[in-house]
Amino acid sequence: MSIKGRIHSIETFGTVDGPGIRYIVFTQGCPLRCKYCHNRDTWDTQGGKEYTTNELIDDVKKYIPFMKTSGGGLTVSGGEPTLQPEFLKRLLIEAKESGIHTAVDTSGFVDIEVIDPILDYTDLVLLDIKHIDRDSFKNLTGVYNDKTLNLAKHLEKRNIPVWIRYVLVPGVTDNKEDIKNLAKFLLTLGNVEKIEILPYHSMGKFKWKELGYDYPLKGIPDATDEDVEKASNIFKKYGVTIKERNF
Repeated sequence: MSIKGRIHSIETFGTVDGPGIRYIVFTQGCPLRCKYCHNRDTWDTQGGKEYTTNELIDDVKKYIPFMKTSGGGLTVSGGEPTLQPEFLKRLLIEAKESGIHTAVDTSGFVDIEVIDPILDYTDLVLLDIKHIDRDSFKNLTGVYNDKTLNLAKHLEKRNIPVWIRYVLVPGVTDNKEDIKNLAKFLLTLGNVEKIEILPYHSMGKFKWKELGYDYPLKGIPDATDEDVEKASNIFKKYGVTIKERNF
């Protein structure tokens, strides 16, 4: 049974969204309104283009040799992929039937009962924790962080491997106390394989302009290597090992 999903874009040779070489499906639609979003054009649930799961899997299969030799697979990202739960579940089922490693890149803003059936076919979750402070999270994204933190705990309960992602924004997410509190939270989770600091950049602001919106973080500088090192040192001080990378 094939199901249609609304897709923003596809990357056939991704190397940063999960292990190995990956086929990445960026779904259309997002419930968050992150002020630093570099893909502002993914928010509209009616944008993008419709694909069936069969169409996507047929294309994914062309890259299986690269996936097998590199330890890669399929990553479904967004936007927010769990906004299309039936499509996402079906896509992952078909990938698993073809022996393909699966990863879901999510903000965690999803009810547990919605994502639980999807997790049955998910090998890895890439979980973005935008901010550990509840009110700061809402100021940054438009929603509270309860669902994200609940999902983190649920993934631990199900022992599903997780990579945590944290976007470091100068003056917004680089507060020492907040990073310390995030580190303490992460130490309670036994299933986190990797933590990545993603330095904030403003390269996506042209999309806001093209769509007719003001860029919310105007004037905030991109995060530097020094900023990332400072944050990494705070994490390390509290026993959390960080893998740094640019995005």
